Amino acid sequence: MNRRAIRMSGLFIILLMLLIAALASAQEAVQLEAIGTANLRSRPGTDAEIVGVINNGTRYPVLGRSEFFPWYLIGGAQDGQPLGWVFADLVTLYGSASGVPVSTLEIAAGDSATRVPTGDAVQNAAQTGTAPATTADVVPTAVPGAVTGLVSGEIFIRYGPGTDYPRIGVVGAGTVLMLVGRHVSLPWVQVDFPESPSGLGWVAADLLQISGDVNALPATSITELNLPTLTPTPSTVRQAQVIGQASNVPLSPEFAALGEQLAAMMQEAGFDPATSTFGGLFVLDLQTGEAFSISGDTAFSGMSVNKIAILAEYFRTFETPLRDDQAVTVAEAMICSENISANEMLAAIGYGNPYTGAENVSQFLSQLGLERTFIFTPFANDPFITPQAPLTRQTDADQVSAQPDPFNQLTVEEVGALLNGMYQCAYNSSGLLLETFPDQFTPNECRQMLSVMNNNRIGTLLESGVPANVPIAHKHGWIDDTHGDAAVVFSPGGAYVLAAVMHGPVWLNFEQSAPLIEEISRVVYNYFNPDAPLAEVRLIEGIGDLATCNRNLLGSAVITELTTRGE
Repeated sequence: MNRRAIRMSGLFIILLMLLIAALASAQEAVQLEAIGTANLRSRPGTDAEIVGVINNGTRYPVLGRSEFFPWYLIGGAQDGQPLGWVFADLVTLYGSASGVPVSTLEIAAGDSATRVPTGDAVQNAAQTGTAPATTADVVPTAVPGAVTGLVSGEIFIRYGPGTDYPRIGVVGAGTVLMLVGRHVSLPWVQVDFPESPSGLGWVAADLLQISGDVNALPATSITELNLPTLTPTPSTVRQAQVIGQASNVPLSPEFAALGEQLAAMMQEAGFDPATSTFGGLFVLDLQTGEAFSISGDTAFSGMSVNKIAILAEYFRTFETPLRDDQAVTVAEAMICSENISANEMLAAIGYGNPYTGAENVSQFLSQLGLERTFIFTPFANDPFITPQAPLTRQTDADQVSAQPDPFNQLTVEEVGALLNGMYQCAYNSSGLLLETFPDQFTPNECRQMLSVMNNNRIGTLLESGVPANVPIAHKHGWIDDTHGDAAVVFSPGGAYVLAAVMHGPVWLNFEQSAPLIEEISRVVYNYFNPDAPLAEVRLIEGIGDLATCNRNLLGSAVITELTTRGE
């Protein structure tokens, strides 16, 4: 039995043992504490009845979790009896929720009223006209005579009563708006909004939890407003700083227009940089050196996209051609995206310790000048690794907007720069990799790295935006809240680098992210190939699963290439 078979045969037993241990200990260990003030609900959902309030300073045992939504059922701090359900974003969790049993228990208001605060914190917040910044589920008890609206999700404030009017701001969950007027025929209310040129704004009424008598507000029937001169929204597209490139090439009008087109596509698809659902993008013309980015200085979770960096450090560490076992491990990690194989690469780089290997990868990136991209932990769910405390790094990238993994991060500009370094090494015998490590990479090794990634087939994301016969060396990745793909595309009209990452808070649906990334890829391809454009995104069928991918590697051309000395 080979190493792979032995490893997989023990996987289920080890996972089962870990699960049993987690279930045995998690029930007692898991607690939570409100970040500020948070309502308790009778069941998961902001439409459920409020049965109490908890405040920062007290930890409560977690009795259950919703199977489908990020809500926890908590018990009394003293007696452990069920109190109510609280939204996950409003609390700090102590322990792992994975071992907490799924629950459907519904709490009646009287069952918990004697064991939790009655709402003094809510009353105090309402009297000041504001709510705690961390509270996304607090009902404002209005100042006498006032009408207020609680924002339960991220919403736009508009200049007039309709979505055709320009946006004048964004407010997040937990914001309490003061209502000052209403429309008689449209379901919109006017709110006090100092950031507006007029000091006022409009919100669709059904986006607010309203407290007070709306009908008592002044009413208007006006549907056409004279708009003031609004400050133009600054472009989100900027000329990218390509690390390793001798100089930054000014954007041509045509290339800049491509950037604006892609920015508009992202915004229309719901990935708006003014909100918590947004994206990052990097495009580099490998012929002219022109490059632009969107959210280029934002740190995103590195996902499996950071396996590109692991691949580069692996090739720097080991002599080529690779042995058969090394080639299979590399192919499994980069083509099948198998995390256990990626961790084996890290262990090899780290002299047997995958954490040391990850630190070496991060040091390698730092030496290249890519300080905002790093990985300090192996990939998760690997029963063959003994956990240890990882390092992390604070960079000057935006560490807040995309809620990045503290141990595995990238920026679209830096992953694009790394791919550019591979391309320049492979085809021009120059660039970031060779200039930084002149004796540790060869053009043939760089071509082998790109060739491995060209065999990556997932049937979606950037791959779907180029014709089937066009080589695309790419690595994809996704976690709950972030999806991405980064590639060198060898199109007939010229090679280019394209990196796209989309982020949404808590959970990002593929139905939202994948079609956008696919269409971005198609539009960029058509820019470089105007005489032979791709009419529509390709629907790719028959992409195999992980087991099929692994079987297809045995004796494949990519293994032969990795184990053969090239010119």
